[in-house]
Amino acid sequence: MKMRAPALPIINIDPYFSLWAQESPLDHLVHWTGSFNTMVGTATVDGEEYRFLGKSYYHRDKKIPTMELESIDADAFSTVIVSKNDKIRLTVKFTSPTLVTDLYYASRPVAYCKVSYEALDGAEHNVKVKFSCTEEFVLNKEGEGRAYSRKVDIDGMTVIKMGNGEQKILHRSGDDIRIDWGFFYLGVVGDAYADNEAYDEMYAVFCEKELDGEALFVFAYDDIESIVYFNDHLKAYWKKDGKTIEEAIAEAVGEYDELLKKCTAFSDKIKAEALEKGGEDYAELLLLAYRQVMAAHKLVVDNDGNNLYISKECFSNGCAATVDVTYPSAPMYLLYKPELLKGMLRPVFHYAATPEWEYDFAPHDVGQYPILNGQVYAENRLEYQMPVEECGNMIILCAAICDAENDASFAKEHIDTLKKWSEYLIRYGLDPEHQLCTDDFAGHLAHNVNLSIKAIMGIAGFSRILARLGENSEAERMMSIAKDYTKSLVKNAANDDGSFRLAYDKPGTFSLKYNSVWDKIWKTDLFPQEFYQGEIARYKKEMLTFGVPLDSREKYTKSDWLVWAACLSESKEDFEYLVHPLWNAYNTMRTRVPMTDWYFCDTSHMRGFQHRTVQGGLFIRFMLD
Repeated sequence: MKMRAPALPIINIDPYFSLWAQESPLDHLVHWTGSFNTMVGTATVDGEEYRFLGKSYYHRDKKIPTMELESIDADAFSTVIVSKNDKIRLTVKFTSPTLVTDLYYASRPVAYCKVSYEALDGAEHNVKVKFSCTEEFVLNKEGEGRAYSRKVDIDGMTVIKMGNGEQKILHRSGDDIRIDWGFFYLGVVGDAYADNEAYDEMYAVFCEKELDGEALFVFAYDDIESIVYFNDHLKAYWKKDGKTIEEAIAEAVGEYDELLKKCTAFSDKIKAEALEKGGEDYAELLLLAYRQVMAAHKLVVDNDGNNLYISKECFSNGCAATVDVTYPSAPMYLLYKPELLKGMLRPVFHYAATPEWEYDFAPHDVGQYPILNGQVYAENRLEYQMPVEECGNMIILCAAICDAENDASFAKEHIDTLKKWSEYLIRYGLDPEHQLCTDDFAGHLAHNVNLSIKAIMGIAGFSRILARLGENSEAERMMSIAKDYTKSLVKNAANDDGSFRLAYDKPGTFSLKYNSVWDKIWKTDLFPQEFYQGEIARYKKEMLTFGVPLDSREKYTKSDWLVWAACLSESKEDFEYLVHPLWNAYNTMRTRVPMTDWYFCDTSHMRGFQHRTVQGGLFIRFMLD
């Protein structure tokens, strides 16, 4: 990867089990929130200890020297760090095998680290590798509780587990917090030395293994219970058949070689298609985004056996099952596993059917991670709802699922609710009132043209659902309304230069019309080619060093919407032209966090948000022929 990634994924399983390399893979290792998850990797070569990963530390009043970093590379599942001293070259390969195509592997909380070395001086060497992990893995922050450890008996392995002495499972929700229940497991295949130690005044566990050429370490986390869902405590999907974490770890070790092949093949497939459709910059964006998108979700099973795929709205407000986060993240799941997208929508439909949801439009969220007992956004005040936005999102996504599966069963289950929401779009979507859209950080806006496009595509999406269900006359009526609304929009939102306004009453303004991408995906031909040509020409005119601003009001943009807007172009060249500044933003960004989706186009400085699932939207180019 030629990009200097803003942060490198190391262990990436779910919103709590998370490890990233910040600034340099040799220095700060952090949770996605930026709080330290201190892990140190050292190699002892012929009795001399060297650090190759993590925070520098002192031992017996002597600073441990650092191995020279030779290279870093990453694909969708693995990050490879190569370091050396004057005697050996050490290769360390971290893999989080969260295969989106397989629900079990998407859920199983076991990550790998394969360590190997080669001699550089032609001599034989005695090499030991050690990983030390501190209490920060099992406490919100160091000192907030007391960690303890215990050896674990797994055949053919050396394993130690660590946990908080006070196990208060699922006792709180929030955004900038970390898990402080359950147990972290550190192990290695074969005989090794595992114990606890004091590290920088923190409790820590370690595993040290003498290398016979190579060694396979594993990192795992058993959160016991994962999600509160309308007062029920739900377990992770991987536990649904009664499997224990010890069994899962042993199974993972036995599968390493074959599973790595599957991961590599899938990553290569993503890269090849991205190169073909969007070029090298686009390919690197997708490879970097993949693990982040997967690791911002948790897959659980409810008491009726339904799969629920719960997103966390990371560093926004911690909302769970947020509709306007699901919407941009959806392309990756529509392409590879629509069942996971259905798992994102089921909690929303469930909540909307309860007496607690009193509105005739779709909710924004279903709780704050990991507690889903109903919407928490803006304390449910009406003026902060997103009625047109969320109704459009839910209908569009259901229509897209029908297409992905070539089956309307999921939409049919919720047809009455979808019909109610489509009627809301008909009443209020042509010229939306003073309300929020998914870009709520920009504030309320009346007469929002892009929001009107969302409503049009929602109405068209419901027409497509009805057609699949054989309700042809009603489908034709809905599509006719969508066409009439589009003609009105094109007439009333036009600027003199051929582009279209931010709001109907604001001539000369612009905005990224990302919602119209569904017209191109579905080939509904609602918008004329002149609409897209005018928009692309305006985007090129408004381009700053690191991208096209979201709209006329500010110089910031959104990564997901920038790629969706680039998909409105007719040529690969235009797409690459519009996407390259996004790649350059991440390549130069000073804020060293997992891919932000909200930054300034003139400086590449992060405006807010990090580690959000919305980066799944970068895959949308694959949905176009």
